[in-house]
Amino acid sequence: MVSERSLEVLRVIVQDYVASREPVGSKSIVERHAFGVSAATIRNDMALLEEEELIVAPHTSSGRVPTDKGYRLFVDHLAEARPLSAAQRTAIETFLGQSVDVDDVLSRTVRLLSQLTNQVALVQYPSVARSRIRHIELVSLGSRRLLSVLITDSGAVEQRVIELQDELDDAEIAEIRGAINGAAAGLSLTDAAVRLRELPDHLTDRTRALVAPVASALLDQIAANRQDKLVMAGAANLARTETDFPGSITPVLEAIEEQVVLLRLFDEMALDQHGVAVSIGRENAVTGLTETSVMSSGYSSGSDLARVGLLGPLRMDYSGNMAAVRAVARYLSRLLGD
Repeated sequence: MVSERSLEVLRVIVQDYVASREPVGSKSIVERHAFGVSAATIRNDMALLEEEELIVAPHTSSGRVPTDKGYRLFVDHLAEARPLSAAQRTAIETFLGQSVDVDDVLSRTVRLLSQLTNQVALVQYPSVARSRIRHIELVSLGSRRLLSVLITDSGAVEQRVIELQDELDDAEIAEIRGAINGAAAGLSLTDAAVRLRELPDHLTDRTRALVAPVASALLDQIAANRQDKLVMAGAANLARTETDFPGSITPVLEAIEEQVVLLRLFDEMALDQHGVAVSIGRENAVTGLTETSVMSSGYSSGSDLARVGLLGPLRMDYSGNMAAVRAVARYLSRLLGD
């Protein structure tokens, strides 16, 4: 059984290794931390930690580094909550507060989070399957072109240009707009798709000819919005920590390009009592990510739920990164929930 002092030794090994990238030995622990015991006693504690597979010697030196299991114990029981500084909180509020729409908010979020943590930042679009259509606007771009603007109750705005075979005047566009909003406004994307698919069947021949091509294009637009999407920033941070990956960094770079893989991993990660989930090393049963840690927190946008998080090497500042992810998620919820 690992003693309380041994757990404290594990804590400082994780913290010192993250800070220095060098294996941590008993002598440096005694010199840098006030344990009040000899180096021989610390070596005994380290031997117990090694027996429990919480630390390991990367080579023949006396230093030790944490294992996946050691990082897991640190995250679950030893990591100290470290609140963001006032400057960091101000930066989050100022930078994200300047956003103009959901797309801009999420783009700014990953850029800011990657800068705060020096990791790869990820944010999932709100789960729009639960969104409701607030309004569909049609704007003429010429006699045979329309711009459709789909607005949901979560604040998402998606635009698409529709090419038409027939010319439309302002009165006909207004008629189409009224018919489509009458059928779809206030409904979830799923229900709206059903109504728009059926809409031409309930119209007169003349109105059907006007509405059918626009309704068809909107169905494609709704289907695209229902797909889960990720925004990512900071992939260059992985290259700066390439030495943290024992083999090759290439599989990690390939894996993060597969949004389906990352979205599935987000879905499988259960949030802890602090609202943060962390998946470490071999817990990421995804090819290419066993040398990484992934953490996330949930944010809400109206009725929609999604995740914001980080991906980086096992050797990362877990306490600081968890605090940053949680703070950004909470601010996103306040910003998008208004």
